[in-house]
Amino acid sequence: MEQIKVNDSRIYGLVALYDLHTGLLSKAIEGITDEDAHNRLHTKANHVAWLAGSLVQQRYEMAKGMDIHKTQKAHELFSNNKGIQDDVKYPQLMQYIEDWDEISGDVREALVTSPPEKIDKEIDMGGHKMSFFELLSFLVYREANIIGQIALWRRLMGYDAIKYM
Repeated sequence: MEQIKVNDSRIYGLVALYDLHTGLLSKAIEGITDEDAHNRLHTKANHVAWLAGSLVQQRYEMAKGMDIHKTQKAHELFSNNKGIQDDVKYPQLMQYIEDWDEISGDVREALVTSPPEKIDKEIDMGGHKMSFFELLSFLVYREANIIGQIALWRRLMGYDAIKYM
């Protein structure tokens, strides 16, 4: 396995997890039909199509925080932290993977080359202040959370578990 080289040692663990998540999303949604991606199993829970799109949107928002200004194709469905919309047909899962693949390398490069002053920069989250490092930590945590939710949906709908290797 390639050694991760980072500009600021605090980022090392985040990049290791980021790399893991980058490969896991496509494995998490592999084989899920479009119909099942929208299945909420008679609950109000977020379905796989929303979860995957929200996760992709988060990577694009992370990119924006690192001065990379791109948008996913389904941006309007997820902008401003929009929750799930009952009357919306979300994109096919492969569209999300295309957008995920498009942004992930750019964000990784920005992460590993981020200087300490960028990592330490204070962010105002609508009245709550945190460092950019704290925000990145939360976002990487949320990636794991979302992938875990998709993994649970796989099992609830009768799909095989995620293949990690």
